[in-house]
This record gives sequence, C-alpha cells and structure tokens, in this order.
Amino acid sequence: MSEERSLPSPPDHVAAVLASFLGWTLDAFDFFLVVMCLTRIAADFHVPDKSVAWTLTVTLAFRPIGALVFGLLSDRYGRRVPLMLDLVFYSIVEVLSGLAQSYTTFLVLRALFGIGMGGEWGVGASLAMEKVPPRLRGVFSGLLQQGYALGYLLAAAAYALVVPRWGWRPLFFLGGLPALLALVVRAHVRESEVWERTRHGTLGAIFRTLVENKGLFVKLVVLMTAMGLASHGTQDMYPTFLERHWHIGVKTRTSMTCISMVGAIIGGVLVGMYSDRIGRRRAIAFALIGAIVAVPLWAFAPSVPLLVTGAFLLQLFVQGAWGVIPAHITEQSPSAVRGLLPGFAYQCGILLAGTITTVEAALAERMSYPWAMATVALLSFTMAAVAATFGKEEKGVEYGSKF
Repeated sequence: MSEERSLPSPPDHVAAVLASFLGWTLDAFDFFLVVMCLTRIAADFHVPDKSVAWTLTVTLAFRPIGALVFGLLSDRYGRRVPLMLDLVFYSIVEVLSGLAQSYTTFLVLRALFGIGMGGEWGVGASLAMEKVPPRLRGVFSGLLQQGYALGYLLAAAAYALVVPRWGWRPLFFLGGLPALLALVVRAHVRESEVWERTRHGTLGAIFRTLVENKGLFVKLVVLMTAMGLASHGTQDMYPTFLERHWHIGVKTRTSMTCISMVGAIIGGVLVGMYSDRIGRRRAIAFALIGAIVAVPLWAFAPSVPLLVTGAFLLQLFVQGAWGVIPAHITEQSPSAVRGLLPGFAYQCGILLAGTITTVEAALAERMSYPWAMATVALLSFTMAAVAATFGKEEKGVEYGSKF
C-alpha cells in the first residue's frame, strides 16, 4: 500500500455545506417563483388566481413524501447519491413546469416538485451537519438555513429582471440550475463518514429505529410546526399587509421584503454562531424573545422608515432562531435515521403550519391587519420558544457516539 493512501483526506465540509446551501437556495427560489408569478400564470392558463394558489398548497402537501422517500434512501444507501438524484429530479420538474401547456399539467408538476423540495433539506442538512466540525456546527447551520431567504431574494430579483420582458416561463428554465450542483457533489464531496459507521443494513431496520424514536419525532414535529407558524405567519401575508394597510406600491413592497430577508440572513448566521456558545435551545428561545420585543415596531410603526426597521429586526430574530434548527434537530436525531427523521419532522411541521395565512386573513377581516399580524406573531413566537425548551441539549454531540 502506498504512503499516500494512509494520509488523511482533506476536509470537505465547506463543499458539503455549499452544495446543501445552494440546493436549499434554489429550492426556495423555485418555490417563490410561483408566488410572484401567480397572476400571470393564472392568466395564461385561464384559471382564477385561487387555482394557482392551490398549487402552492399542493407543493407543501407533497414535501413530507419527499422527505420520507429520500430520507429513507439516504439512511440506507448514503447521503451523496440520494442528494444528487434529488437535485436532478426537481431540476427536471422545474424546467417542465415552464413548458406546461395546461393547468392540470402544471398542478401535477408542482406536486412532483414538492417531493423534490421535501427531499433536499433533510438529506442536505444531514450530510452538511455530519461533515462540519462540532465546534462550528451552529454557524454553518445558520448559513445553511438562510439559503431559503437568499432564494427569496433571488426570486424577487429574477422576477423584476425577466418577467416584464420575457414573461414567467423563462424563470422556470433557470430552475434547471440545481442539476449542476449534482456535479459539485459528485466531484468535491465524499460520503458521510458518520453514515458509513452507523448505517443500518435494511430499510426494515431503519423503520424500526424510527418507530423506537416516535416520541422524539412528535416533539420535533411540534417544534417545527411552531417554527413554521413563526416564519410563515410573519412572511407570507406581509406584502398583503403593506398593500392593504399601508397602501404601498409593488416596487416598494418588494424592496421592503428584500430588506427584511437581508435581516434574516444576518440573523441566521449570528444566532447560529451564538448557539455554539450558549446551546441550541437557549439561542432559539432568546432569539424568539427578541422577536416578541420587535413586534410592536413591526406591526404598529408610525412611519415607513420605522416600519422597515421593524421588518428588518423581526426577521433577524425569527430567522435567527431558524438558523439554529439544522444543527439542533440533527443533533437530536439518532445517527441511523438522521437522513430521515429530521427532514420528515421538518416537512410535517411546515405542512401543519401551512394554514396560518388563511387564519391571518380571517382575523384581519374581524380586527385590523396590524392586530391580526401581531396576534399571530406573538402566539407563534411564544409557542416556538416553549417547544424549543423540551428535549435534551445536544450541542456539539459527536455523531455516532451515543446512538
């Protein structure tokens, strides 16, 4: 055996985090394209806006299926190959969405996209978190999770640049870019060493481990539901709040939303980094307390500049709490089901939280938009902070050492 074979391999955690981050970024980019192009898509297919809005719900509904399928594959066959397959799969579906000639075809494709979107987070997060040094897990967790905010920003920018001149379909052709990430994973990321040490030999053994940890699964679903309410409850209706209550135009609304997403990216990285010092649960709770303090400025600001400040601060704290999530829930999970359990719980929680926009709209009809937004925000932040306190603190745990 040559001497070169005995030398340790160079670390590849940066490439793993980058691939997972960009995968989640482009997932969010593709998802928000439908949000931003909703009325144009409806006009092209000659259907009401609510029919296209339904495709968003269908995408959310199919995300747990993707988390289940690709999570099982990643725990049985390794993280790399399922991640590459998922990236190629949803890239093809996204391009086909831009070619759809009927609403029915588009609806089916968005369901398939939901499967791909649901699979990417769990597999990508498990691969990335198993690669990074434990002492840096929080900061890389924050960076990974804020790929979602960056995807929102890129979708807004692409919409402004492309749609006025070429329409909505070319945007979905850009959705084919994630397929190129499969080449990055293939070339620069090795298989997870943790998976190689702890893998189960059969799918049946993986299912048994999942059932054995059903209590943990329920706790994580509750946490992710609360976090989903906090996130979607402060993001999805925010543009409508600006339009209905403040009568702010499209360009200004888009700019303000983008500013809030910049706050989200900063908060995700900073709070994730802070969690490496004080623990995951405390970091999540402290960030959500900060969000509670920011609610009055976010919902009841007396002027537009203060409103922008409130939006920036609120998303800094909310997404700061979210930045801890990849590290926190993968550290909670047994190594044998780390590809399946965190991602499946994540997507089930987001699905359960998906009705929050309907609740907010109904509340706004009975009170006012500021009070509706503030009520949902305060309740969801409190619920998420309480949910985060349950379970063990596993900050910096060595994967494979306990499970």
